[in-house]
Amino acid sequence: MKKKLIYILISAGILSSCGKEFTDLNPISQRNVNAFYKTSDDMVIAVNAAYKALQMNGAYNQSYWILNEMRSDNTDGGADNTGLGADLNAIDNFNENAATAELITSSYLDSYVGISRCNIVLSRIEEVPMDQNLKNRVKGEALFLRSLFYYNLAVNFGRIPLVLKEITVEEGKSYPQLPASEVYKQLVADLATAEGFLDVKYTGNNVGRATKGAAATLMGKIYLTMGDKASAVAPLRRVKTYGYSLVPTYDKLWGIANKNNVESIFEVQYKGGGTNTGNAFTNAFSPLMIQSTGAYKNRPTAEMQAAYEPNDKRFAISMNPINGPLNAGRFILKYGTTTAYNEGDADYNFVVLRYADALLMLAEALGEGTEAYDLIYEVRFRAGLNRIDSSTPGTFAEKLLKERRVELAFENHRWPDLLRFGKAAEVMKAQGKTPRLLFLIPQRELDINNTYTQNPI
Repeated sequence: MKKKLIYILISAGILSSCGKEFTDLNPISQRNVNAFYKTSDDMVIAVNAAYKALQMNGAYNQSYWILNEMRSDNTDGGADNTGLGADLNAIDNFNENAATAELITSSYLDSYVGISRCNIVLSRIEEVPMDQNLKNRVKGEALFLRSLFYYNLAVNFGRIPLVLKEITVEEGKSYPQLPASEVYKQLVADLATAEGFLDVKYTGNNVGRATKGAAATLMGKIYLTMGDKASAVAPLRRVKTYGYSLVPTYDKLWGIANKNNVESIFEVQYKGGGTNTGNAFTNAFSPLMIQSTGAYKNRPTAEMQAAYEPNDKRFAISMNPINGPLNAGRFILKYGTTTAYNEGDADYNFVVLRYADALLMLAEALGEGTEAYDLIYEVRFRAGLNRIDSSTPGTFAEKLLKERRVELAFENHRWPDLLRFGKAAEVMKAQGKTPRLLFLIPQRELDINNTYTQNPI
């Protein structure tokens, strides 16, 4: 499995080197592309470029863990308060500036780069003569990837431009902001179409592409984010029919040998070794960073360590405790610690969606009852923990949120979960912080389009 989807990422490099010449926030520039987007191979390469955008620093390689994990009570910016460390700690403490928060601006811009690449595919593919099944698959992939980028934007920034076609620079300057609720409506419609176009699974070099299960899982997550639990049930039940299962032990989820396993629904594919497709988070999260800089990022908090129940098998696999065996304080273990990589060139994938998440979301959608507790127990059983039920202290939502925290720790779910469960302000105030629920819209966007409004400061 180490070689799965590598060709996708290498092929995407054909476009990635020139991508920012014709893709920016919303628009594309006028560019001579008459010799491209003509064949089925062209369209596969074009959608590969959208996958490549997932690896950008403004997406899963850096900014998304800052927005969705470090912003929460799971991790902090680490002990370093200089350079990048100062920027991380400003974000962690809700003190970033809209004009200078480069890490936040990068997330906004790079997400729209990915969206623009998807829009190019969707705007041009109908005119290309190609096998209809392949055409549908590529369209489904583009719709899924665009929805994933938009989900991250809408959760974190709220009011954003919703661009659904290839546009010019001038057109982009006048696109209106829409509330997240309107964005989500579009995404669930797009994901329903994508699920119909995509395959249940892929083999060979196509392993790692978006599947029906990926579309259905993200659809369920977005319905829950909209507060529509009833609508989330059907897509999450469909996920259970697509052949996924929990791996027997939690450690078999992680590591290079366990990429794209039976629990994996969608992963960002990485390959080190000088291919321009390695990841940066292995170095940033582990003692490897300490060895070179004296600091590391996305550091688990004391509250995160305390969240695990005694004898939870997930604990020792997920994080090193403050007095742990490597004697380097708290740090994340899921993404590797001991193999030396060149900076930003590690092999580990980033798991975006997996079956345990889908099971816990289905429990959330169903609400308290026997079936929901059975789903939660499927996840707890693997962790070596007992069943919980209505007699267990706490509300159903509190118990479920706690279970999601420890099962999905450091996987970019905690901040969206806190928002969805209505707990973000309460939890962060308990940490002594004055939280904002939305990130600031980058100042450059407000300058480009004077109809845009800033989120509350």
